[in-house]
Amino acid sequence: MKPPIYPLNGELSVSRRSFLAGSALFAAAAMVPIRLRGAVVRQPKFSAYPFSLGVASGDPLPDGFVLWTRLAPKPLETGGGMTDPLVEVSWQVAEDEGMKRVVARGVATADASWGHSVHVEVDGLKADRWYWYQFKAGSEVSAVARSRTTPAVDAMVDRLKFAVASCQKYQIGYYTAFDHMAREDIDLVVHLGDYIYEKDEQKGRGLKNVRDVELTEIFTIDDYRARYALYKSDAALQSAHAAAPWIVTWDDHEVSNDYADAIQEDPDKSTVEEFLQRRAAAYQAYYEHMPLRRAQLPAGPDLLLYRRLGYGGLVNFNVLDTRQYRTDQPAGEKLQPAGPGLMDPRGTIMGDQQRRWLFDGLDASRAKWNVLAQQVMVARVDLKAGPEQGFAVDKWAGYEFERRRLLRHLQEHKTINPVVLTGDIHSNWANELAPDPAQPQLGAVATEFVGTSITSNGDGEDRPAYSDSLLAENPEVKFYNSERGYLTCEVTASQWKTEYKTVPYVSRPGAPLNTRATYVVESGRAKLERV
Repeated sequence: MKPPIYPLNGELSVSRRSFLAGSALFAAAAMVPIRLRGAVVRQPKFSAYPFSLGVASGDPLPDGFVLWTRLAPKPLETGGGMTDPLVEVSWQVAEDEGMKRVVARGVATADASWGHSVHVEVDGLKADRWYWYQFKAGSEVSAVARSRTTPAVDAMVDRLKFAVASCQKYQIGYYTAFDHMAREDIDLVVHLGDYIYEKDEQKGRGLKNVRDVELTEIFTIDDYRARYALYKSDAALQSAHAAAPWIVTWDDHEVSNDYADAIQEDPDKSTVEEFLQRRAAAYQAYYEHMPLRRAQLPAGPDLLLYRRLGYGGLVNFNVLDTRQYRTDQPAGEKLQPAGPGLMDPRGTIMGDQQRRWLFDGLDASRAKWNVLAQQVMVARVDLKAGPEQGFAVDKWAGYEFERRRLLRHLQEHKTINPVVLTGDIHSNWANELAPDPAQPQLGAVATEFVGTSITSNGDGEDRPAYSDSLLAENPEVKFYNSERGYLTCEVTASQWKTEYKTVPYVSRPGAPLNTRATYVVESGRAKLERV
């Protein structure tokens, strides 16, 4: 299925139309059978260990999951240190960590056109159980990692426990949170974007690099591949990937800060066509480095990322893309007071097709909990910016008409236990979402758990000086914290429990893990209760 494309300022530009025509040819060429493009090397020789970026799994189903790796003996070099265009990679899945009871095996091809990445869609497995997997190329073998199938569709499930992460700027902190996450008793990880950062911008904010690396802004496919390789070389991140399957979506920094469709934050930086070329490179590199299915194969500057994944009859995950189809943010400053510009009915953060897909799926769902796994905060929070106040227009509050339409739909269609999971903002929030922000006393229709960053913004603090005023001015916000860390969510048919796991610092390794707050939501009540 081809991703929907939405017009730029009312019509599809000539530059994008011509770019898309070219990208279609590119995508077709990439899918030519490998026998037409050279021989596959079955016994390659590597200059160094080829599985330097680890292994991963994702998008689990009742009968299988996606397995991922990328061959890169010299990961930071152009081409990853690979000399052969096509390399055979074997894989196997077992019922035990020692890889003795093998239940599935096969051979894939690592293709230079796709960064020598490997995506294997394993099927035919048993539902609701752990498996272990491993890759081999030539005489080299990868680490053994584990993944898990989901319960059968509509199966009654006692429990699901998963972690939520986002925003992991490499140079500004150590991934201690991922070390802790890898030791959690979790069934999967949900990553909500900003897996990489495209530029080094923290110095202007008074922050410093704590890792010995200086990074410049990236634009080309080789640039993006090298940035992913740098991030994925981190041992803690590799451990978290190896511990459980991941469900991933992106935000803005996988391409460019605050971009909206084909509109970039700084329109003077490049033309629309040039930006679409950059977006195509970024989207391809994202696919190359994530455990995604063939359904997410990019076509030039388009990649169909929104999708739905179930966990038996307990949870439906509606994974959203709030970047690719949005209209431009309201003009002006990033913080704006409430006004008619934010209520423009033409403004959209999801696009028409994704919105219809979401609403139809929510209406049809009979799961006990219906999750929106997405990027930016849905709660309409009045944020302080020095002496000023206003709403962050890059969030859902900048698209207030659509924000209210979403919440009204949840209310009027009686969506079963809607829960929103959010990243992006580098802080922890627990919010109750009311359809009418002027009348919060009428009650909420959904709850929102916003997870902080893994490292972005550097060392945080538990309660900044402005915390009390922020909570007082925003009654739908029940909790706020600006440390680093992640969420764990434990779900049963009768209750949802979220724990805010934080680390006191990321500027040096070894931070301990704290449970800063715990909130529960009882089934049938969109109300946060602190434990």
